[in-house]
Amino acid sequence: LQNTRFRKEETKNGDEFAKELASLADIFVNDAFGTSHRAHASNVGVAKHLPSAVGLLIGKELDAIGGALSKPQRPFTAILGGAKVSDKIGVIENLINVADNILIGGGMAFTFIKALGYPVGKSLLEEDKVDLAMALLKKAEEKGVNIFLPQDFKVTQEFKDTSDFQVVSFKEIPESYMGLDIGEKTIKLFESVLEGSQTVIWNGPMGVFEFDNFSQGTNEIAKQLADLDIITIIGGGDSAAAVEKAGLAEKMTHISTGGGATLEYMEGKVLPGIDAIEDLEEVS
Repeated sequence: LQNTRFRKEETKNGDEFAKELASLADIFVNDAFGTSHRAHASNVGVAKHLPSAVGLLIGKELDAIGGALSKPQRPFTAILGGAKVSDKIGVIENLINVADNILIGGGMAFTFIKALGYPVGKSLLEEDKVDLAMALLKKAEEKGVNIFLPQDFKVTQEFKDTSDFQVVSFKEIPESYMGLDIGEKTIKLFESVLEGSQTVIWNGPMGVFEFDNFSQGTNEIAKQLADLDIITIIGGGDSAAAVEKAGLAEKMTHISTGGGATLEYMEGKVLPGIDAIEDLEEVS
């Protein structure tokens, strides 16, 4: 069977194409969690024309992530990183309703720092999301959820691995510098929160972990989670890559295979590829 995306009907969830695919099988088992946020012919459309079920992998994803979000062992801490606040707005809003603590790192942290009135230099900033960041901080406070922002950063003037860096307070980022990783004080702060947690879900690196000079924050968080005897769920994408790179994957409770699917599930959204299957009995 050729890659289904070579057919334009695939991404349009064309029913005729779905029937064509369904004619090739007696039963449809969806075990592709990573594509379940897409309403395509090969995962949504085909389920209309065949007896369907989810597989073991999707079952594990739903149990791990869904369990953490609905009935976590508390305290429940979420670690959010990555580049943009805009990618995680829905996730943060949903987590404010269920988490006890939210740790924010990565490039997205600078929009929150700016919202507090501090300069961020040349650091990644979504200027149009500053007001939203402040609104999220206020909402968390109203809900009694602790949001922890970085206290210091590794900053540099050039976006490259070999550039010289210095560590500065989050209040004192020089105008010509950009933050590319969290600093030691932040690592210790985050570790102290994690030590008091029973469930942790992590999505997004703490810095530009692809650069060795700016991978410490991400690596130290990964090591901390590996050492703790708690439930640790890694939310796919760059977080999973960072844990794999550090050689700590086997020490985590669950590593999601999803990228966008994991994010949407963490937002509380219904995933079309799973919703299309009425009988959610796992197939062994």
